[in-house]
Amino acid sequence: MATIVIDLRDRRPIWELPGRARDAITASLPPGWTVRFMETLSDGSGDGAGHVTGELLEAVADARVYMGYGIPAEVLEHGRRLEWVHSGAAGVAGSLHAAMLASDVLFTNSAGVHAAPMAETVMAMILHFARGLDVAVRARQEGRWAAPEYWAADAPVTEVGASTVGIVGFGGIGREVARRAAAMGARVLAVRRGGDDMLTCIIDDEKYNLEYEVGAGRNVLDHTIGQSDYLVLALPETAQTRGLMTAERLFAMKPGAVLINVARGRLVDEQALLEALDSGRLRGAGLDVFHTEPLPADHPFYRHPRVLMTPHVSATTHRFWDRQTELITDNIGRFARGERLRNLVDRTAGY
Repeated sequence: MATIVIDLRDRRPIWELPGRARDAITASLPPGWTVRFMETLSDGSGDGAGHVTGELLEAVADARVYMGYGIPAEVLEHGRRLEWVHSGAAGVAGSLHAAMLASDVLFTNSAGVHAAPMAETVMAMILHFARGLDVAVRARQEGRWAAPEYWAADAPVTEVGASTVGIVGFGGIGREVARRAAAMGARVLAVRRGGDDMLTCIIDDEKYNLEYEVGAGRNVLDHTIGQSDYLVLALPETAQTRGLMTAERLFAMKPGAVLINVARGRLVDEQALLEALDSGRLRGAGLDVFHTEPLPADHPFYRHPRVLMTPHVSATTHRFWDRQTELITDNIGRFARGERLRNLVDRTAGY
């Protein structure tokens, strides 16, 4: 017999655990198992709760499983019988505190659940710049007909099928971006970690097979940066990736390239990015994540003509709960049968 405590309430309605998910989770329980859904709104910050309720601490005291948006240290400290904890978020940086690092409890996250909508956001950003929609938007705001800008010899328009899309981070999100970009005819380079090295692979346009280029280490990453018309960041924030896009790397990007970041804001030197945009080195930047969120109202990104911004919503979709519920119910069955869980987090790697 086991008790599961589920704390997936959220201040944002679209992330709030719906009734259909509660019903599906309850129906999936093995005989003798019980589930307790928390009713008090705790935090809903995504990577780790900043406020833990008394109701929650009382509930986890006898539970074997906990599920929430992030894993607060207090949950592990009070949940002495916990064997498995699951975060409904993909990012785990806020949950890798001392209590988690010292614990041997199984830890899973929701990596991959957000892949499809995030990949579609990436493609929308690519198309925004490829087809010069930024010019049209700006002209509409200024009340002018912009056709002459599209007829110019240096018109800011191209085709995705004539471009190279570089993807840094080849997990669920990166693979979904690769499929979509390749389907539009783009040459796709993907960079992933291979042991202690970075590896580059080329996506076959028809079968999406991976053909690894020769080379390893940071030079491969830099090679991809210099080759890409659109450079997509889709990797987790860790001690190794924080600050990955330095001023040197931003200015090493292909002239006229576009940087797209749907991963974490701290992967990029934002001041250096502004300088690369102001200088004209980069065609633009599509940004869903930032160092500080919400972004301060006086930040230059808001008014920059070369920046397309979304407020950390690339994962937002009404289909989220279909995928999240499938992951949760499948892992409950695996846990009950003693099988390996999906989406186990590597505490050392940070994802």
